[in-house]
Amino acid sequence: MTHIAAHPPLAPLGGLSAAGTVGAVLLATAFLTASSWIAVPMVPVPMTMQTFAVTVVGALFGWRLGAAVILVWLGEAAMGLPVLANGSGGLAPFMGPTAGYLVSFVAAAALTGWLAERGWTGKNILRSFAAALAGNVLILAGGTTWLALGLGLGWEAAFAAGALPFILGAVLKSALAAAFLRAIPASRP
Repeated sequence: MTHIAAHPPLAPLGGLSAAGTVGAVLLATAFLTASSWIAVPMVPVPMTMQTFAVTVVGALFGWRLGAAVILVWLGEAAMGLPVLANGSGGLAPFMGPTAGYLVSFVAAAALTGWLAERGWTGKNILRSFAAALAGNVLILAGGTTWLALGLGLGWEAAFAAGALPFILGAVLKSALAAAFLRAIPASRP
């Protein structure tokens, strides 16, 4: 059996002090916030650049720290900071139509980061695209599941409203993430 060596995510983080790591995490949450504010109003949830940012953060920070960054950002939102789509924050987004997507962001960053640590990023643009797309599919699945079961829309209506309109965007944002990561030397081990 062939073992694929894990590649260190975001090489500069490896040499940072604890304060430097905190600074990098705060910059990443600012990146996530900025991506949230790029929104196209849709029903029941807006289309944003959040999924692009979630997959990029996962790929750059690795599965553990990537998931932790998303948790910090969601914590900022829960405290009421205007870090989510359309400048929203507080607990309401975690109970309404966006809840399944928000929770899935953590798993998507972890999955993308785990794949990136195994070489699915940077110089291999097809694998990088596949890793980002896998994260996007996980987000759409979580969001659709919440709409179907948590809000009681049923599977057909949930898929029609919560996944179908976002599939093309997921593919495009995955391609953009792969191209973005290819341009960053730290993501090309």
